[in-house]
Amino acid sequence: MSPTGFPKPVLAIEGLTVSFDGFKAVNDLNLYLDRNEVRVVIGPNGAGKTTVLDLICGKTRATSGSIQFEGRELTRMREYDIVRAGVGRKFQNPSIYENLTVFENLEMSYPKGRKVFGALFFKRSAEVVERVGQVAGEIGLGEFLHQQADLLSHGQKQWLEIGMLLMQDPALLMLDEPVAGMSVSERVQTAELLKRISQGRSVLVIEHDMEFVKSIAHKVTVLHQGRVLAEGSMEAVQSNPKVVEVYLGH
Repeated sequence: MSPTGFPKPVLAIEGLTVSFDGFKAVNDLNLYLDRNEVRVVIGPNGAGKTTVLDLICGKTRATSGSIQFEGRELTRMREYDIVRAGVGRKFQNPSIYENLTVFENLEMSYPKGRKVFGALFFKRSAEVVERVGQVAGEIGLGEFLHQQADLLSHGQKQWLEIGMLLMQDPALLMLDEPVAGMSVSERVQTAELLKRISQGRSVLVIEHDMEFVKSIAHKVTVLHQGRVLAEGSMEAVQSNPKVVEVYLGH
């Protein structure tokens, strides 16, 4: 608990700024994410949405400001240490091993298999098999464990990559446009999936599909020119004149 008596946020971003050749892609940003919260970040192209994810996962270094995750300062940590601290990120295009089965993709992501010595001495224990089965069921691919990944539909490949992150049991899962290119039914299933996986972890999503946002978001943050333009429920954000002017009106 914080001194005010409220639970501390899982993620606390304060005064975050990053400049590229004098251009501030993220400009004095403050953002707080609670435990078990699904937060969706929306905004026009160039608003700084993906850059924020790059900063959190250590791909890009902040010019100034702070990113505290479960009390640890991420701005000074290396990318792989941030992953080990419990931050998982999915990029826009699924990066799965297409020539391996669903089972093998998930097994490869088991934490003990990720380090060099872990990979050399990795054994398919009952613990691994159980974890793979559990995650496959969670992502709706329980019946496809022995199917080669390149035969999956686009949506199923996206779910498999989410499953590969879930194998590491991150406390914070970040997804960049997870339903891009999906069919209507796949979008509905993805919404259900995100509701399931937010039980016990926080999820930060960047998305343009407003119907999808409406179906998953506990809270919406609107970015514009690297700053927070508005924040609140989807209804509040949609009726905000500033948001309509810079984003939803287009």
